[in-house]
Amino acid sequence: MNFSRLGTIILFFMLVAFQSIAQSNHLVRDENGRHEIPRGFVVNTNDGAGELFYTSDDYLRMVRMGANYQVIRLELGKLSSFQGSQLKPEYLLKLDSLVDLGKDHGIKTVFKMTVYSVKGFSWEDFYLNKNAAQETYVEAWKNIWNRYKNDIAVKGYDLVNEPRKHDMDISYTDLTNNYLVPIYQKIIDEYLKIDQGKLMYCQAIFMNKGDAINHNQYAEITQSIDRENVVFTPHIYQNKKQWIRPTMLRFVKEAELQNGPMLVGEWGYPTLKTTDTSISDQLDYMDYYIHTAHLFDSLGVGTIKAWFSGNRVMQNFLPGGPSTWAIFSDSTGIGTVERKYITDIIARPYPQAIAGNIHTFNYDFSTRILKVSLLTDSNKGTSKFFIGANRHYPDGFTVHIGDELLLIYNPIKKAGLELLKNTGEWEMDNFIWDEIRQQLVILKWPNDQQELTLSIEPGITGKSM
Repeated sequence: MNFSRLGTIILFFMLVAFQSIAQSNHLVRDENGRHEIPRGFVVNTNDGAGELFYTSDDYLRMVRMGANYQVIRLELGKLSSFQGSQLKPEYLLKLDSLVDLGKDHGIKTVFKMTVYSVKGFSWEDFYLNKNAAQETYVEAWKNIWNRYKNDIAVKGYDLVNEPRKHDMDISYTDLTNNYLVPIYQKIIDEYLKIDQGKLMYCQAIFMNKGDAINHNQYAEITQSIDRENVVFTPHIYQNKKQWIRPTMLRFVKEAELQNGPMLVGEWGYPTLKTTDTSISDQLDYMDYYIHTAHLFDSLGVGTIKAWFSGNRVMQNFLPGGPSTWAIFSDSTGIGTVERKYITDIIARPYPQAIAGNIHTFNYDFSTRILKVSLLTDSNKGTSKFFIGANRHYPDGFTVHIGDELLLIYNPIKKAGLELLKNTGEWEMDNFIWDEIRQQLVILKWPNDQQELTLSIEPGITGKSM
């Protein structure tokens, strides 16, 4: 046998094995014990031009784009006693409204602390705990921990958003191991005095401009935080396909150090304003966004896209001109005009919450086929699949479950799901198409601990492509 071909075969099976292991390592359970894939958006309370206020329609729009999570960016300046800052009771009420809007639409919440609203915030003072900066920071978090400790819709807290090194004369490794990790331990220990039920989301150092590891601007964590319920929460903003996989494989190792799952806390290269008027540039964006999305799904990790907002504020942080992370192109705080070359990839079909275990899942953008391999656990309740038929299956779709069951959805008839074939123990009453939320809901599996393959395919002929 040709040895280069043998090497390719071995590599293929190694990758398959790695992907299966990686998916199980990143398993997240919801309050009912279902296997959950977190997916959603960063929600800002302020965009630099002023306050942002969300409505129920905005949250329904999130759901119709596949969101089951939101990450709310907290403003430290409205929660703390740092210089020029103070606790704003009206800000807490605003946070309540965002959590409640999420709950009303089946969206869970993670809070993320940002320091941008504290003028003159010093990362060096924070690391060295000058003027008790760490205690002041923890007191800000306590306002959140005490408020939401009994709210099961609040899943956890992203403790320090994009910590920086700036001008400190120290290596990234030493800064991480000798300062950042002990700070995470300190914050978590203080949280545990108040509550024990939430997840602790932890990020790596955001490296200075010009510094990077394999073209990725986030330093490596090589030490365990050594606490329970830690979720490694890296960010990836990458427009070079060849560096996406190496970066994600590095993140997998860092997550394994924490003995917990991984949530990609922010992703998606920012959008240049000029891209909105260039088909060739949009195709380029789609190419590396699809590549990134495939890799996320192959690893079974949850992902959060920045930002669920409009184009009111743009920045000049890219050499090509004004740019933004906003997914809407409206020149308003919160928009409705999607950048579809981005949103159609974000809003791809996937298994949201499964009564059982998800082994693997993949959505093929070229064929529009979603394939899910799973193990049923009927005692865990309802299973939900986000389909996004309004954007991915305007021609209708067919549901295949093994060789036993065929269901179709005809968007012209709008009569819900129709049965084409049933050679097993499936009951049609257990299948619901939720048009408003664009979800396929399976109320109950017929058998427990059953290995199943489910696929969603375009068209209503019932023929496999």
